[in-house]
Amino acid sequence: MEKIIHRHPEKINKKSNPIQRKPSWIRVKVTNSSVFLETKKIVKEKGLFTVCEEAGCPNISECWSKKHATLMIMGDTCTRACAFCNVKTGIPMELDVFEPLKVANTVKELGLSHVVITSVDRDDLEDGGAQHFANVVNKIRDKNPSTTIEILTPDFLKKGDAYKIVADSNPDVFNHNLETVPSLYLKVRPGSRYFNSLELLSKVKTYRPKMFTKSGLMVGLGETKDEICQVMDDLRCANVDFLTIGQYLQPTDKHYPIKNFITPEEFETYKNIAYSKGFLLVASSPLTRSSYHAGEDFLKLQAKRNQEIL
Repeated sequence: MEKIIHRHPEKINKKSNPIQRKPSWIRVKVTNSSVFLETKKIVKEKGLFTVCEEAGCPNISECWSKKHATLMIMGDTCTRACAFCNVKTGIPMELDVFEPLKVANTVKELGLSHVVITSVDRDDLEDGGAQHFANVVNKIRDKNPSTTIEILTPDFLKKGDAYKIVADSNPDVFNHNLETVPSLYLKVRPGSRYFNSLELLSKVKTYRPKMFTKSGLMVGLGETKDEICQVMDDLRCANVDFLTIGQYLQPTDKHYPIKNFITPEEFETYKNIAYSKGFLLVASSPLTRSSYHAGEDFLKLQAKRNQEIL
């Protein structure tokens, strides 16, 4: 009898949380355009993974139809078991030493002017995968000198100065998502520590002051407006430049339940509050995700910094 392999073995015995019907402002149009299918074909042929597919992103049709794909390195299996995430949990595969070249060639074939690279958490590696991240960034630069590079990293919990290895590869944007407010960490992000994530962003900015830093939050998990505002203040104390805020969407009935849907008007309010606190750029809407419209947003970041210098 064939053994059943569960995507989320740690969630099998958890109680089911019925998935709520999405409001009208969350609905997205699914398309299988020729460009979408071409993007999918290129990624598959190169043997790569994308967070778009693995995490079930609602924007995949729109982004892939523009040849925008967020590549996920170091395998498809994460060593953490966050309650909100649909990426597979378990024992990860060995690192693919050819992956940096595969990623660089894929960026070239897709003709990307801006690329976002993320990864699974790799607590099993001594440096958390920092050197592999750097190898990927360096190889992209080598093959695509005009492409700007944004990285979305793990928290490098208990990995010392591993973040410096990644920062030394000089990505244009260093992103690490706080994901939620401190009071929800034990339930939503049990393998992580709020202040470790906040400190990572602060350390990167101190180490590389000119590098853009970015972080993202999900809402609809049961947080309060005051808590979101406090996280904004914490991020500004860490000198984070760019904040993204989007609606949490429950992947399966075994994942953390949605507590409420935030209206577009409330997202606009969060955006205005964030700007008043000094963020250089804010993206806040129901379908906002870390890498959603990342290329356009990077150009806005550059323009705003240039205005500040002038």
